[in-house]
Amino acid sequence: MKNIAGLACILVGGLWVLQGANIVGGSPMSGHSQWLVIGVVVTLVGFGVLYWANLKSGRPG
Repeated sequence: MKNIAGLACILVGGLWVLQGANIVGGSPMSGHSQWLVIGVVVTLVGFGVLYWANLKSGRPG
């Protein structure tokens, strides 16, 4: 479940980055640099969730 949440954050954040950079148009978010910043943050959170969800606990077995 955590992997799905991480991947969703990465995908949504990536879309927001593209919209904020005005690469993907057709949205009120397009061309607004605040969405680029928000997208980068959400994408980084997604990678953090994936990393955290897949850490080995150090316990055997």
